[in-house]
Formats: sequence, structure tokens, C-alpha cells
Amino acid sequence: MSPIFNGRTAVLATMHGKEKVIAPILENKLGIKIILPLNFDSDQFGTFTRDKARTGNQLEAARLKAHAAMKLAGVDIGIANEGSFGADPSMPFLQSNFELVLLIDAKNNFEIRGHHRSPETNMAGQYVSSVEEALEFAKRIGFSEHAVVVRKSEKDNSSIHKGIQSEDELRKQTQKLLGGFLTDKVYIETDMRAHMNPTRMEKIARATEDLLKNIDSTCPNCGMPGFVIVDVKKGLICSLCKSHTDSPAAYIRKCQKCGTERIIPREDKQYEDPALCNWCNP
Repeated sequence: MSPIFNGRTAVLATMHGKEKVIAPILENKLGIKIILPLNFDSDQFGTFTRDKARTGNQLEAARLKAHAAMKLAGVDIGIANEGSFGADPSMPFLQSNFELVLLIDAKNNFEIRGHHRSPETNMAGQYVSSVEEALEFAKRIGFSEHAVVVRKSEKDNSSIHKGIQSEDELRKQTQKLLGGFLTDKVYIETDMRAHMNPTRMEKIARATEDLLKNIDSTCPNCGMPGFVIVDVKKGLICSLCKSHTDSPAAYIRKCQKCGTERIIPREDKQYEDPALCNWCNP
């Protein structure tokens, strides 16, 4: 592992307990000390409950959070996580959770990212017209270990009750909203904030492990960490007909510091299964 982080202090841009999974992984392997910024409001960059739109795309929001935390803490390493949920690129009919963990080193002027995508998520929401229906929904998403949010409607931000983790509180808030004028149903959804969702927190840990793997890959030119895969070269040979397939034959790695690129042939396999060949299995 690169020694450039050893003995330094990094700030983690969170107010939702992400240090529980991120800090042990990075402190142990990098030799850094991770601190939290005082009076830091990560919600200013966007919320999962949609009452505050995300600032920019996923990477841009993570950058903004990291830089804001670095400024508050007065350190030159910032770490931030940003999650998203949507259709899985390989299986569009499935929802997936994509977690990004970003490390910015202002002293050495580079950033390194870790990613993890998983279809294992309990993100869900529905309209309910009774407390019983709300309790049924909550049970399905792993309540009360996983919290829920109750709101007037899916797009209404005027009445939102977050972080509900007890049956009494869920009953209370559901009944309260259902008692409103001309209200016959309310919207309940999974609370996807990290400290309220152990399923998502585990994916953040996996993205942190990927970040660590990318840090451990050093550039052959400048020796800095972050010599990561940025693209693939397709064309792995079919073992039966010897034609080129769409499977990766090599990976393109690029240094996040000096920009050096290398094409690295695959080492795990030389030929592709005919079942994945467009000629043998059209």
C-alpha cells in the first residue's frame, strides 16, 4: 500500500454515521486518522427524501461534500460517499444501488474513487390508507432495523416524518397524516439514509473496499496510487470458433495523477465460453 497517506489526517464528509464502516477499513490499511467535520450539514447537497435536490450528479455532489468538509476541518484529505438508486445497466427491469466513495488528496492534487453496484436493496414506497397497511409495508422492508419515512404524498415535501423506527411512532405519524382534511391515503417509503438503512451501509463498505483496491494500484510512471481501470477493450477469443466476442480482452488503466495509460491484457482467462459468442450462440 502506498505510504503517502501514512500519518496524515482525513475528514469524512458525513452526518449519517458512515464512519462506522468507512473509517475502520481505511485507517487500518492507509495509516490515516479519520475525523468528522464539526457542524457539517450533508443535506445541503441533496437528500434521499427529495426535499432537497442533489447538487449536480453523483460524483459532483461527492466532490462538493468532500471539499466542504476539508474546508471546515482544515485538512488536505477529504472523503465522501454518495449513493444512487435506479435501473441496473445490465438488468434494466431490476432496481440497483450504486455507491461511490471518493478520496480527494489536495496535497498531491488527485482523487481516487471506489464503486459498488448491487441489486440487493430494500428501497421501496407505496400509498397506504390505514395504519395496518403501513405496518405491512414496514415489515416487508425490514422494519424496525431499517427505518421508514411517512409523508403526505410521494412528491409533497410539506409533511415528512423521517427516521421512524418504532411501531408506536409509525402508528402515530400515519394516523396524524391520515387525519388531515381530504386525506384518504399517505405515502410510506424506506428511509435510505445510511444510518437508517443497514443494507445500504453494507454496500458503502463494499465501495470503500473497492477504493482501497484502487489506491493499492500504483502508476508505473509516477508511482502514485490510483492506476485504475477506466475502459475495456472487447474481443476475447471464442474457444470454439476463434472469433472475437464482445467480452473484454484487455483493460485500459489510467493514472489519476499524471494521466499515464496502459492496456493490460486479461490474466484470468484467454478464451470465452461459446455460449457468450454471437457466432456460436446468436
